[in-house]
Amino acid sequence: MRTQLPDFTKASILVVGDVMLDRYWFGETNRISPEAPVPVVKIGQMDERPGGAGNVALNIAALGAKVSLLGISGNDDAAHQLEKQLAAANVTHNILKIANARTLSKLRIISRHQQLIRLDFEEKFPAFNAELFLQHYEKYLLTANLVILSDYGKGTLTDMQAFIQRAKDAHVPVFVDPKGLDFSMYRGATIITPNYKEFETIVGPCQTEHDITVKAQQFLSQQSIDALLLTRGERGMTLIQKNSDERSLPAHAREVFDVTGAGDTVIPVLGAAKAAGATLYDSMALANLAASLVVSKLGAASVSAAELHAALSTSPIAAGILNEEQLLLAVSKARANGKRIVFTNGCFDILHAGHVTYLQQAKQLGDYLIVATNSDHSITRLKGPQRPINNQEHRMTVLAGLGAVDWIIAFDEDTPERLLKKLQPDILVKGGDYQPHQVVGADIVFAYGGEVRVLGIVKDLSTTAIVDRIVNTQPTTLEVE
Repeated sequence: MRTQLPDFTKASILVVGDVMLDRYWFGETNRISPEAPVPVVKIGQMDERPGGAGNVALNIAALGAKVSLLGISGNDDAAHQLEKQLAAANVTHNILKIANARTLSKLRIISRHQQLIRLDFEEKFPAFNAELFLQHYEKYLLTANLVILSDYGKGTLTDMQAFIQRAKDAHVPVFVDPKGLDFSMYRGATIITPNYKEFETIVGPCQTEHDITVKAQQFLSQQSIDALLLTRGERGMTLIQKNSDERSLPAHAREVFDVTGAGDTVIPVLGAAKAAGATLYDSMALANLAASLVVSKLGAASVSAAELHAALSTSPIAAGILNEEQLLLAVSKARANGKRIVFTNGCFDILHAGHVTYLQQAKQLGDYLIVATNSDHSITRLKGPQRPINNQEHRMTVLAGLGAVDWIIAFDEDTPERLLKKLQPDILVKGGDYQPHQVVGADIVFAYGGEVRVLGIVKDLSTTAIVDRIVNTQPTTLEVE
């Protein structure tokens, strides 16, 4: 794949559509309820994230592009949580709150990386000030170089033509993620991105690839739409432009972990790439790649520019002692190839058999093992002025010599929490005699759906014990007659 990654900072995108709050409850399932044949889930972690058009905006922000979001919500706690998280992700937003209305939300119960049930909380929005909403839209159009209309059929985009025509008048391309049984409402859009089922619902059954092309061209001509990007699951994507040959890309082979939010990944990457100067075909190629990356994650996840860069790169994955930027790229490339990342941390001052056994066990849990070691300053703060015994360079060199260890990085903080937030490993491993939720950083890992494992330790082996034995060993005095 020779597609180049565009400079996403050149993109300034306006997203308009149905915003909602996605809630995730994670817990262990070890028994069946005596009340009914259903699993009992002991909830241990809860997470909240903008969904719908909000997730589209988060995906764009994750690429480094500028993004503004317009939507409607209730005037409730869910709306306030939405705005808080959007602000934290650098998404400029203007959410019109409706009194006595409930913000759309979805609750997913997840155990052992599997979604057990989804609960939807939604009611039809009452009438709102559509004219005021359009005024805000026109204001944001002045600084946008592309508009994405994210339609979930919840009521935000009831007058679709008003949004499309205003964008066309401002000479701003309009990308639409469609919904429903009437695609005539999207007349005049630049491109729409239906999935194959939605497409056949509109144009009728397609027996061959030729049928798809012919019916798509007829549809584009009838609705004055420039192009159609058809997402086809395991069969990849097909781009059909008016009066042009169709172009298809196969899906990238990945281990499918969770399809939640995969559709929300296509149009933001497609739009951001096009707004940043890529061709429509190259934009499709990047969207196709991004979709394959996001299904290997849990929940409505985003794909970063670094992950796309790593997946596009043909260079081998770096190994050994890395700085933070190098490690982020290495992790992104490994994840793009469907690999599982294991993370552990410690001082590793005097490496002993207990460490070696523990690291070998940790590596067996995944494909790549990251060892994050405290810097010299960090160890001194934690252990006292006499530590470390071996300096940072020496400790990292010894770790790099172990076959079980793939990447080594030093951190200067007391805990590796900042690194965990950035790297988001699949598994956090720690040795000791405590529960997973007691591990430092466990809350971070659980929040994005990762796993925490506690491994046993080799008894009577520790750096502190070794140092104490050395200190307490009395030298032998030889008498010379």
